[in-house]
Amino acid sequence: MSNIFIKRIYDPYEENDGYRILVDRLWPRGISKEKAKLYCWAKDLAPSNELRKKYAHNKEHFDEFRERYLEELRTSDLIKNEVKQIIKLNLDHNITLLYAAKNNFYNNAIVLRDEILLNKNAENDQTINDKSK
Repeated sequence: MSNIFIKRIYDPYEENDGYRILVDRLWPRGISKEKAKLYCWAKDLAPSNELRKKYAHNKEHFDEFRERYLEELRTSDLIKNEVKQIIKLNLDHNITLLYAAKNNFYNNAIVLRDEILLNKNAENDQTINDKSK
């Protein structure tokens, strides 16, 4: 079974990272594209500029950030399609969601990973239900 990892883009590349996807709207300082070893830069999966600026990695507001970011993720067809693509990729490959924030516990990649896993589990449940009919 394939995993979904989260790590800072500044952390060293590891072979088991699988497909590395940058999920920030801005390119991280001091990282070259070669060093990043990205599969893709998924800017559309990042929080909107408005939400990013308002939140500013303030952990006291993380619950509000999570709620508003989830709303963004769940209301955009473009984003929902990108999440589906990641789920398909993750069927056979590890995925690593990369972020630049200094805080390892309060960042958009955590929220995005949880949403991807929720959708992945819902798809698996649907497949099981379809097969049992």
